[in-house]
This record gives sequence, C-alpha cells and structure tokens, in this order.
Amino acid sequence: MLFSGNISKMRSEYGQPVHYFLPVGDQEIAMNELIGQSVKFRFTGQINCIACGKKTKTSFSQGFCYSCLQTSPEASETVTRPELSKAHLGIARDMDWAREHDLIEHVVYLALSSDLKVGVTRHHQVPTRWIDQGASFAIELCRTPNRHIAGVIEVWLKKYFTDKTNWRAMLQNQIAANIDLSEEKKNALQLLTPELQKYYSGNHKIWEFEYPAQRYPEKITSITFDKTPEIAGILIGIKGQYLIFDDGSVINIRKHNGYWVEVTVE
Repeated sequence: MLFSGNISKMRSEYGQPVHYFLPVGDQEIAMNELIGQSVKFRFTGQINCIACGKKTKTSFSQGFCYSCLQTSPEASETVTRPELSKAHLGIARDMDWAREHDLIEHVVYLALSSDLKVGVTRHHQVPTRWIDQGASFAIELCRTPNRHIAGVIEVWLKKYFTDKTNWRAMLQNQIAANIDLSEEKKNALQLLTPELQKYYSGNHKIWEFEYPAQRYPEKITSITFDKTPEIAGILIGIKGQYLIFDDGSVINIRKHNGYWVEVTVE
C-alpha cells in the first residue's frame, strides 16, 4: 500500500499503549498496526512550508520557510522560550493568534523519563505534550492564566531541574529510578517564591505512559531524510515522535514537518 504527501508530526491518542497516526497528505496511517512490519519511506526532495505552503529548499524550526520563520507567530521565539511572551502586554507578532495560544491557561509540569524535567504546555495539550516528549510519567505542578507566567515559573525551576529530554536515553527506555512525582511536586512548591506559589495546581493525578514497542535498541543511530532519502526496515516501536527500526536507526518525524514523502507498507 502506497501513501504520498506532505507529512507532519504524528497525532497521538492516549491509551495503554499510546496510539499513533502519521498524517501523509490528506490521509492518516495508523502506525501501531505497522509495528513488526516492513515499511519504506522515500523523501521526494520536496518540502512545503507548514505556514504558507510554499516550496522551500530548507526547512527551519521544524517546518518553516525562512520568510515564515521571521514572521509567523507559530515560529516566534516564545514557542521555545515562553517567558519571553509579551502577549499579556498587547505585544505579539499576531495578537489574534496570541489570544488563542498565549493568553490561555498554561500548565507547568514535571515529567519523568531518564531524568526529571520541568516544562510548559498549553492546557489543551495535556497529555499530548508529554507523549511527544516520550515521558514515562508526568504530573501538573502549576496552572497559570497565560504563557508568560508559566515561562517565568519554568525559568525559576530550571535552577533545580533539567528542561531537556535526553532523547537517546528515552529511546533506550531508560527511566530514572526511585523518583516519587508526588513528593517532587511538593518539593518544587517549596522552591517557588510566594508570588509564584499561588499558581500551584490542585490536580495531583500522575499520568503513566506506555508506548507501542516490541523492544528498545541498545545502540541508536539517528537518521534524517536530508541525508538518507530512502529509509526501509522493520518498524519495532514508536516513542515520542520517533520511529524505531530493527537495526537501531531512529527518525524524528516532527523534524520533517512539510517533507513530501512516499510511504510504502509491504
């Protein structure tokens, strides 16, 4: 079976395990069903900007052409550095966009994979954000009325927690041991200033994630469509936004937003 079109980050549905769907053009592939099967990907060389749709020779910041990188609100620096958001002051690349994305409730969280990390996401991205990062467990820490305040809390806590995911360890399914998220949440509260403590979340649910994988590789080789336009192998697992193949090679689908790819399922 052949699918062809621009791909974008995999859509996920929470379950035990997580269910993944790969958008290819106007179709979706139920990826869990392909685990254990031979799958071939061929990058045609065409990239379309995910903001304006124009062809671009180079993809910037996971899917944008250079022009949109400079102008699109989806590519602004506040996406990766929420503390820089000024939407609450009426300043943004696009205030209409900011009202829907920055001036809404945000969650500051603790997530556990190979390390305990702090992060920020929009409230409606729970639990998708944690799935995209390949977290094994996660808990809400704070709820804020806008992106800026969430970013300020994250920056404060980065003195005590990492804000990065070790993707290699995550794909080897290394999970930090002897960490109690409930206790870590209580400890994190004490690290906050009184002004920031008022955003502490009363939601103490611990989310647990199981990913569709037959096994996890001991050695990992990261591949991209730019350097390896044809990728074929037995799909043995999916975690985060990565596809994992039987030879230990992995590809981050999210990095290839807008790439025109032919997918053959044998």
